[in-house]
Amino acid sequence: MQINRNMIIPPVKGKETQQASPALQPNSQAAISANGTSFAQAMDNAIQSRPVQFSKHASGRLNDRNIQLTGSQLARIEEGVTRAQSKGIRDSLVLMDNLALVVNVTNKVVITALNQQDQVFTNIDGAVIV
Repeated sequence: MQINRNMIIPPVKGKETQQASPALQPNSQAAISANGTSFAQAMDNAIQSRPVQFSKHASGRLNDRNIQLTGSQLARIEEGVTRAQSKGIRDSLVLMDNLALVVNVTNKVVITALNQQDQVFTNIDGAVIV
C-alpha cells in the first residue's frame, strides 16, 4: 500500500494552541473538591474506612475448608492489616491461629486463605502474626 504524501494536511499557521482547562491539568487547584480533598485522597479515605473485604477466591477457600471466622477473628485480621499498613507493607501474610491469609493491604482485600501446614507463600513483602 502506498501513502500519498500530498494528502497530509499541514498544520494551520498563525493559530495558537489552546491550553487544557485547569481542571484537566495535573496538580491543579481546580482538581481539588470543595471540601479540600483530591479524588485520590477521597479514594484512600474510603478504602481505609471500610472493613477488610474477602475476594471471591478467599471466600471459596474458607467455604471449602469449612472455616467460619468469628467476630474476634475478623477484628484480629483488621488489626493485622492496620499493623502491616503502618509498616508500609503492600501484600502481607497474616498468620492467625492455624490459618494463613494473604492480604492486599493497600486495598484491604484478603486474596486467599489456607491452613498453615507446610505451605510456601509467594508474592508477599511482609508478614504479621495476630
